[in-house]
Amino acid sequence: QVQLVESGGGLVQAGGSLRLSCAASGRLISSYDMGWFRQAPGKEREFVAAITWNSGVTYYAGSVKGRFTISRDNAKNTVYLQMNSLKPEDTAVYYCAARTPSQRPGTRGDEYDYWGQGTQVTVSS
Repeated sequence: QVQLVESGGGLVQAGGSLRLSCAASGRLISSYDMGWFRQAPGKEREFVAAITWNSGVTYYAGSVKGRFTISRDNAKNTVYLQMNSLKPEDTAVYYCAARTPSQRPGTRGDEYDYWGQGTQVTVSS
């Protein structure tokens, strides 16, 4: 069982940056692919970014590509999401998730086994 706790959310102006962290406990995340998802009010949860267990492959949603960077520090059992050039449409609750490794990063929520409780990101215009 893996427990995931997100942090780093907050209120930021458009054009600003935030770095989200996802700290894992219970098991080492080095054996898991990791992903970030988000859900805005009244909308479906959507994929943001994913990274394979060995950081060999990353994948991004088109809406964040070039602005967000996913990374992981297996020694710290933590995954990060660096978010730059934030836009009001990035406002959402952001969740990290873990799944057993595969050859490609997972982009669907049903591919993940463990979820954090989420952290709120609000971008003002």
